[in-house]
Amino acid sequence: MALRIHFTLEDLARVHMGESAGPVLESVFALQALSRADERVFHEWRRHAVAALGGRMTEVTDLLRRYRPVPDLLWLGQRELQRPLVSALAADEAARHAVSGVVFEFCRVAVLPYWNSLRGFLQAEREERGRDVIRWGLDGLLRSLHPKMSWDPPVLTVPGGEERDVHLNGRGLALKMSLFLRGVPCVLVDDAGGDGVPTLVVSVPPTPAISAVLQAPSGHEEQALQALIGHTRSAALQVMVGSCTTGELSDRLGISLAGASKHAKILRKAGLVTTARNGNSGLHTLTTLGMALLQSRPEERRNSN
Repeated sequence: MALRIHFTLEDLARVHMGESAGPVLESVFALQALSRADERVFHEWRRHAVAALGGRMTEVTDLLRRYRPVPDLLWLGQRELQRPLVSALAADEAARHAVSGVVFEFCRVAVLPYWNSLRGFLQAEREERGRDVIRWGLDGLLRSLHPKMSWDPPVLTVPGGEERDVHLNGRGLALKMSLFLRGVPCVLVDDAGGDGVPTLVVSVPPTPAISAVLQAPSGHEEQALQALIGHTRSAALQVMVGSCTTGELSDRLGISLAGASKHAKILRKAGLVTTARNGNSGLHTLTTLGMALLQSRPEERRNSN
């Protein structure tokens, strides 16, 4: 059993490497790591996460009892629900909303507080892979992605999992690294970047450096959210509750129309906002994931009480 990814010459020309899998997918992978007590590099992080979750740890435990983060929750990282990742869970709107709420609360307390150091670690990994391309070319990079993966041009083979052939057909491939992904060398997620390009998320080796990155939370969750999407976009997320046009977003934030449009576009690419067009006007609305992320923040919960 293996996953085989078939490249054309056009695909090879469109391979690029991103910085990280992003907080949504990292949270899905972190849920998987939470249940793997044999992974000693996560011991300290696991202890902090369980303590920070408090009473909500029951919800996380129940989620892990019913679903496997990989592959059952990978749809959380897709901009659109597409086959073959659409499952009975992904097709059930009420179940999706409940699951996304648990995942985003877990993200808030177990991933976002570490995001600055985590992202720095993965950026260093990305730069090292970039040096591999300079030394050995793209062929060398694909051969060295993971010890369990093999590159026999034009096919990249990943052992294990379901028997599956994926033909990129000129779409290219985004390569991203994950700190929390364990148990499998990689996962393939369609359209994780919102641009139609498949994303291959590759796990990094479980070195002691990971333990250092996850030794203790790096700061308050609000600061981590702002570091993730930026201070202004964090504010934009708040004022979009109930939907708003680009002009209204501009007025509420006190920024230019061009700036408001730019922030809305970035939030849309992050899967936190959808935009409905009506002529030259756009109405921006939080997605289920965007609302779950916003409502998971402590001040939002206090204001709703």
